[in-house]
Amino acid sequence: MDPHLPILLFGSFGALLLLNFPIAAALGISSVLVIAVFDLAPLELIPQQLLSATDSWTLLAVPFFILAGNILAKTAISERLIRLARVVVGQFPAGLAMVAVIVSIFFAGISGSGPADTAALGAILIPGMVAAGYDRRSAAALMAAGGGIGIIIPPSIALVIYGVVANASISKLFIAGILPGILIGLSLFAVSYLLFGKDPNIRSEKRGSLREIGAAFKDAAWGLLAPLIILGGIYGGIFTATEAATVAVVYGVIVGFFIHRDLKLSDLPGILIDTGVTTGVVMLLVCTASVFAWVLNTSGVAAAAAAGLLHLASGKWVGLLLINAVLLVAGCFMDAISIFYILLPILLPVVNALGIDLVHFGIVMTANMAVGQITPPVGVNLFVACGIARISMKEISRAVLPMVAAQAAALLVISFWPDLSLFLTRFMR
Repeated sequence: MDPHLPILLFGSFGALLLLNFPIAAALGISSVLVIAVFDLAPLELIPQQLLSATDSWTLLAVPFFILAGNILAKTAISERLIRLARVVVGQFPAGLAMVAVIVSIFFAGISGSGPADTAALGAILIPGMVAAGYDRRSAAALMAAGGGIGIIIPPSIALVIYGVVANASISKLFIAGILPGILIGLSLFAVSYLLFGKDPNIRSEKRGSLREIGAAFKDAAWGLLAPLIILGGIYGGIFTATEAATVAVVYGVIVGFFIHRDLKLSDLPGILIDTGVTTGVVMLLVCTASVFAWVLNTSGVAAAAAAGLLHLASGKWVGLLLINAVLLVAGCFMDAISIFYILLPILLPVVNALGIDLVHFGIVMTANMAVGQITPPVGVNLFVACGIARISMKEISRAVLPMVAAQAAALLVISFWPDLSLFLTRFMR
């Protein structure tokens, strides 16, 4: 391997990011530059690599889950879930903060995207929390952290991409993400109570009567059923993750048009356009990142980096700790899809050599990405929450530190307790 190759590859990639190039463009340009300068392959092979990156049955799940999330978001399911959570736990100390976490967990089972969760729920809950006496910055930070649960609890677009790159079972990844996602939610429960539980400025909700709870539950039932149908079908071996995505779309159409009747035919063009744009962004990242990964593998950079990392790791747990450190730093600057394609060619040989289960590692890696979504300077959930709360990135960066600490603690448990992720997968059909 030419020692100048990784310098040019990562140097040009970093320089383009500093110049505010989109990550997809930075990945593609730096890859083509290295291929041309070091004559790794004929340039005619690049279009073939771009095409082969998306030639996957499994990746069909991505646009369908995005479409299902957009359809269900239009049916006011988020408002119904919030109403249910408020009448059940709103009267407790830090009740509205707990509502935010609970609804984030349930909505994660519908959308599969951290920024989408933050936007859909934050638009309702951040103003509500501020009106109840919560600090605006802390409310925004909590919603951003809650949105991170969206990439752990299935259906998760991040887990689909990981499964494709690592050649791991997506159905098992989906089931494996349930308990770790709940653990992250519990960690946010704990930090919410510590931050808000004894604040005299915060007003609690009034206790909901049994009639109000029953009415709210009935109203939210179809939203609660969505993740149960998707996960139940996968867990029972009724359908694959890709088939589950199409089932979710059909379910959303039935609920939106015939049960809640929140959807109109005039809404469909907007939903389809939003889905197409989001899918295009994801797939462009997949294409250019796959070329970058191909360069890493073909040039020998990935093998050399893996050997160096394996040399530093004196054992399985030390290796996992080192990998977590690398992923946490990477998550501060890049999105999950880019990290999967760039780092997995390096990390997979290390993971296999250390005897770490690929499904467990997928959850560990995605949990790191969830932390990355709330760490500056590129924490996407923070940008979404800032826009809703009308605060600066500097303000939310300070307020989010307790949530980062809570999720980091949960990450350590997920990393060093494999059975938390793998327990449910052992009962799959």
